[in-house]
Amino acid sequence: MRAVIAEDSVLLRIGLVKVVQTAGFEVVAETDDAEGLLAAVEEHRPDIAVVDVRMPPGFTDEGVRAALLIRRQWPDTAVLLLSQYVEERYAADLLTSHTSGIGYLLKQRVADVEEFIDALRRVAGGGTALDPQVVAQLLVRRHSDPLDRLTSRERDVLELMAGGRSNAGIAGALVISESAVAKHINSIFGKLDLPVAEADHRRVLAVLRFLGVGRAAP
Repeated sequence: MRAVIAEDSVLLRIGLVKVVQTAGFEVVAETDDAEGLLAAVEEHRPDIAVVDVRMPPGFTDEGVRAALLIRRQWPDTAVLLLSQYVEERYAADLLTSHTSGIGYLLKQRVADVEEFIDALRRVAGGGTALDPQVVAQLLVRRHSDPLDRLTSRERDVLELMAGGRSNAGIAGALVISESAVAKHINSIFGKLDLPVAEADHRRVLAVLRFLGVGRAAP
């Protein structure tokens, strides 16, 4: 699998290249700004782009805007955004527009190489990876809570789903069986009144409802 890395900090970019290569990806391009990122994605059509949220020239939301453009123009390229701080508005914007091949992590997570590689591979494979602090902030910004019917264990399961965990990953984190996880998820779908649909789609709808971004399907 191939990757493009966009990060204006030279030292962090060098570290990202090494970690991404350790994960088995070929780094086909490196850049320090959004313009270079878009040119690299257009040329190489990578499996994933690892993108800093704030890049030259304005150091505001250049990376986010580039990520949204990449997902719109080259939907086969996944995007993993990295941010120095929790900026939940950007994560909400991404999740509202796209529900697969998206990740949003704090830069400090790169130091945990195994965790970062797991997130990288998950996003490149079409999944999601949200930093726990981002999830927490998205929950704070909710104006209403449609989740009152869920048990505490079901909320635990849903929170792990929001982080991009598979059923096996949830089972490991909560020390329960995968069959128990499946039962909890089915119960969550029912309590959130999610329509009968393909399983992964219902999973995404449940996570969006949990985070309070987007709207539930009619």
